[in-house]
Amino acid sequence: MSQRLSSRASPWWAYPMVWLVIAGPLLVVVAGVITAVIAIRGADPVVSTESSQARDRPAVQGRNHAVTPPAGGAMPSR
Repeated sequence: MSQRLSSRASPWWAYPMVWLVIAGPLLVVVAGVITAVIAIRGADPVVSTESSQARDRPAVQGRNHAVTPPAGGAMPSR
């Protein structure tokens, strides 16, 4: 009972396992590119402490106030 093997092999793209192997890394590359685009387009500007423009001063003061300890000296417990 010998079986005849098909002399015609299917092309590589006809096997579902090939698409599972390709889809994982391809999905990671696409997600990385999308993340990079979001990061580059949505980057916040750097606030300088030596800004001479009046529009930047509230941001600098707010940032500096957030890290300044209270006037009483001791930090309140949470």
